[in-house]
Parts: sequence; structure tokens; C-alpha cells
Amino acid sequence: MAVRVAARRRAGPAGGIDLPLLAVVLALLVLGIDMVYSASFVLAHNSTLYDSDSYFMVRQVMFAVIGAVAMLLVARSDYHVMQRYSVLLLAVSVVMLFAVLVPGIGHVEYGAQRWLKLGPLPPIQPSELAKLAVVVYFADWLSRKGENVRDLTYGSLPFAIILVVIVALVMLQPDLGTSTVIVASAVAVFFVGGAHLAHFSGGLALGGAALAMLIRVSGYRWSRFIAFLNPQDDPTGAGWHTIQTSIALGSGGLFGLGLGESRQKFYWVPGAHTDAIYSIIGEELGFIGCLAVLALFGVLAQRGFSIARRAPDQFGALLAVGSTCLLVFQAAINIGVVAAVLPFTGITLPFISSGGSSLVVSMVAVGCLLSVSRQASAPAAAR
Repeated sequence: MAVRVAARRRAGPAGGIDLPLLAVVLALLVLGIDMVYSASFVLAHNSTLYDSDSYFMVRQVMFAVIGAVAMLLVARSDYHVMQRYSVLLLAVSVVMLFAVLVPGIGHVEYGAQRWLKLGPLPPIQPSELAKLAVVVYFADWLSRKGENVRDLTYGSLPFAIILVVIVALVMLQPDLGTSTVIVASAVAVFFVGGAHLAHFSGGLALGGAALAMLIRVSGYRWSRFIAFLNPQDDPTGAGWHTIQTSIALGSGGLFGLGLGESRQKFYWVPGAHTDAIYSIIGEELGFIGCLAVLALFGVLAQRGFSIARRAPDQFGALLAVGSTCLLVFQAAINIGVVAAVLPFTGITLPFISSGGSSLVVSMVAVGCLLSVSRQASAPAAAR
């Protein structure tokens, strides 16, 4: 196996840029720019903080361009470069996560201290970088461990300790949604990397218990959980978000009210252009529009896991799995919250929601997939 991998590396790229994956990402970006404008122009028009109705759309285009450049740079490079700098990338993200908690350095919005404000530059959200750093680091770490991954002392315990430190820093902001994505993506990489099934199952049980405790001991999280079970008990408080997004989704019917025709974006749905943008898609583009978004993320998942299966080495496979899970799990949580399938937690819809750090990191994750695809072997049918 090692000989075959080495031979493949010497032979150079066997595949090429995954065009279906690129097309899916482009479609999501275009939809996102349209929907950000539609969902945000009311807020931008009525507030003195913004100088144009298209303020949020212009920002989305700007970050999409930055993300596209970053994606292409990563895609055109050898993904093993990221492997060499995986420890440095994780260390930088940890330092940034510490920095965001320091008064005067961390920037507070919506009652959470999750951003770094560096002069005139837009705020940076370190937890977004941490998501990608964790995937890259564990892909490298697990690929070097070999059979030691299954050992409790050299595999499962170090994995759990590193993950807990990262998640604890994110939870101090606090940010349960991003923490969940980090844990889910890291656990997926660990499982594919050869985790011991008994250790893995025990870790899942402990993680579930920890999540339940975090929800129960936090007043606002517990109120959101209760509101999720019965939002009508507190329709103007904790249940407001669930009720209003449900109204938006239900109002769209099969084909929607039409692009730009949403009524719920007029201050009824909180975060209409960010966390709740999927509800505006449902209202304006209907069930068909929502189904199209699900289909696009489904294709993204299929292409990502296909790239992972054809990766020339274990690091490439784990990097592809982690990058795919990073995007798909986050989309699933966002859509689940909007559809009232999951309790409310604030998290963006990749490529579509307004947000600079999230969009750029999502594009870099796609760049990782494209980089692996360039060196992936041809499908079995083609061979």
C-alpha cells in the first residue's frame, strides 16, 4: 500500500479539479448573494449605520471574492503543504481564541464576545478558523498515528484532550453551534481514521452527557430547549424565533411568494440575512427552493466523500472527510434549527448566510477538497 501511494505521488496529479463540486459551490454563492440582498435591504435601508440598501450584499460579494481567491490558491497548491503546517495552524487558532476573550481585544456583538476587531478591518471570528484548523490538525495527527489510533493512551485520550481544550475556548465566548460543528467534524475524522469502536462509543456517550449538562445549567439555553418543545408557551420570548421562521417557511407554499417578496424579513424573523436566511428562502422560493438548497448540499456531500475515497493517501482522505463534514454538518444544523427540528442555536448557512469569516473559511474548505481531487486516482469505472 505504501509503495502504491508513493508511486502515485511521484506520478503527480491523476485527477483534476472537481467541476461538479465547483459548480455546486458557485450556485450556492450566487443564491447566497441574491438572498442576502433580499433579506437585508429592509434593515440596511432603515438603519443609519449603513449607507446603502445594498450594504450587506456588497459585503457578501467582497467576501465571496476573497474566499474565491483563497479557494483557488489552496486548490492549486499541494494539500501536503497544509499537513506540514497543521500544528502551526492549530496554535494560531488557539492564540486567537484566547485573544478574543481578552477585554478590549475581543469584540462583542449580540451579547457574545466572538470577534476580533483589528483597526478598520471587518471583525474576524477566530472560531471559524478553529473549525478548519481542527480538521487539518487531526487529519495530519491521525494519519501519522497508524495503528496507535486504536490505543487508549496514544490515540483516544490525546484526541479527547485536544478537542476539549478547543471546544472549551469556543464555549467561553459562548458559541454552542460552532462547538457542535467542531466536535461533529473532528469525531467524523477520528472515526474514519480508525478509532477503537469501544472508545469511540464511550466518547459519544460522554459527549452527549456533556451537551445535555451545558444546556441544562445555562438559563438561556434551557429556555430555548423548552421553547423548542413548545414554542407557543412563550410566543413573544424564547419561542419567537421558532414561531416566526415556521411562519416564513409555511407562507412560501410550493413555489414561494417570489424573489424579494418576503414579509417576515420586515423585523419578524431575527437574523433574516444571517442565521435564519433559509426561512426567507422558503418564503420567497417555496418548498422547491428549499429542496434545491438541500439537493445542492447533497451533491456537495457526495462529491466530497467521493474525493475522500479516491485520495492518494490517508491524510488526503481524512482532510476531505473533515472538510466535507465541516460544511454539511453546519448546513444540517442551520436548516434543522430553522425547520424547528433542532433547538435554536445561532449558526450560519455555509455560502448563503451573510458573514465574512464563515464564508471565507467555507471557501478554503472547498479549496482543500479541490486540492485533494487534483491528486485523486481515477474512478474505478474509468480505470
